Amino acid sequence: MTDSPVPPVEPRSVSELVTIELRRAIVSGELAPGETFSQRKIASDLNVSFIPVREALRALEHEGLVIIRPGRGACVAPLYLEDLQGIYRLRRNLEPDLAAHSCTLISDAELDRLQAQVEDFGDERHTIQTVYDSHHEFHVALIAPAATVWDMRVLNSLWRAAERYIRIGFSKLDPDPQDKPRRRHAHESLLDAFRRRDPAAVADAVLVHLTSNEQTALRALADGQYLATRSES
Repeated sequence: MTDSPVPPVEPRSVSELVTIELRRAIVSGELAPGETFSQRKIASDLNVSFIPVREALRALEHEGLVIIRPGRGACVAPLYLEDLQGIYRLRRNLEPDLAAHSCTLISDAELDRLQAQVEDFGDERHTIQTVYDSHHEFHVALIAPAATVWDMRVLNSLWRAAERYIRIGFSKLDPDPQDKPRRRHAHESLLDAFRRRDPAAVADAVLVHLTSNEQTALRALADGQYLATRSES
């Protein structure tokens, strides 16, 4: 029997597991923007050696989530106003056009499946933290029929860059009893446009959705000491 051309999957390294845990804490806001921390304390908290923590921080620095200051430890990267605006400017240039094409390709069965997800978005038990992964999958599914591999690579990069702004900003709105119905209504509006199979209406709906999310995140983050500008750094 010949050897398989696909090697067996190796278990995740300790540094990868540390990276995953630190990324989760940062994007959820558990480790706040600008917060400093000791690499040795993280190693102690996670019961690992110093080396995988150092490797994890280097990976997170490459993602723009951490700033390493030689001799002074590390801190969580601030949330920059210019970055949030830049992320959404790029998304507005890409997503409406892809969605307009996708609405002519996506199946009724898939739209029905996504409708069930939208109904779950309005569940009072959910916060943005508990619903985010499902929310991300919803938007991927809407665009996927029209997206190339490179479209998805670029969009996944932008979605990951936006994740911390959305999770932290919208989590501040979760105590508002009107936010969950608003979340459900916003996504139902997208689905309604897709069901009409009208590319222009879909492009407009996605543009409105993106602009609304950006403005909502800006308002939520502006209420606290969250958003910095690069000129202040």
